Parts: sequence; C-alpha cells; structure tokens
Amino acid sequence: QVRVDESGGGLVRPGEGKLLSCRAYGSFYSIPYWAWYRQAPGQQRELVASITDGLTTNYADSVKDRFAISRDNRRSTVYLQMNSLKPEDTAVYYCNANIRDTRLVEVDTWGRGTQVTVSW
Repeated sequence: QVRVDESGGGLVRPGEGKLLSCRAYGSFYSIPYWAWYRQAPGQQRELVASITDGLTTNYADSVKDRFAISRDNRRSTVYLQMNSLKPEDTAVYYCNANIRDTRLVEVDTWGRGTQVTVSW
C-alpha cells in the first residue's frame, strides 16, 4: 500500500527558515504531481505549492519568493524550503501526491500532516 509521510515540522522563530520533507513508500510507477497544503486553526486547507514531474511549480501568493518546492525522484521525496517565516505561516502542513501505481492508476494520497509553529 502506498503512503506518504511528512517530516521536519516544529517550532521556529519569525524570520528563520525550515525544511519540510515528504517521502512516498510502497510500490508505484511514478509520481506525476506533488503538492504541499496547510491548514491553520479555524481556516480551510489551502494550497501552498505544487510541482509536476516536468518541474513546473506553482505557489500561493502569500509564500512566493519565500518558499521553494523541489523533488528528488530517486528518493521519491518532495521538499518545501520555507524561508523568512512569519507567524501567519503557522499551520499543519500536509503533503499530497498524485501517485501512479503499478496498474497505472492514479491515486490521490495524503500525509497525516506536520505542525509548523512560528513564534517567539
């Protein structure tokens, strides 16, 4: 069974940076699409960044020029480098992957989330 697991969350001070990682486990053919979402308390889940297998990226306006998404296909991993963090970036960050399994069926897969808290 395919799953994705996030890591790298925690407490960080305003202005600092943090790297999130998410790795896919199990047997699959490819991962055409990765994305990071976040959900702050009392708010809806929002798309933060995404990357395709052709390395096309997309960012929310609120994180442009501060966050960078990248992928390592050999490690089946996606990264989110977050710089110049602000208190309003505090949220649970979720990894999302569109995984093409061994039957070439695409499965939308979510991680359990990792908490990022930006505070003094």
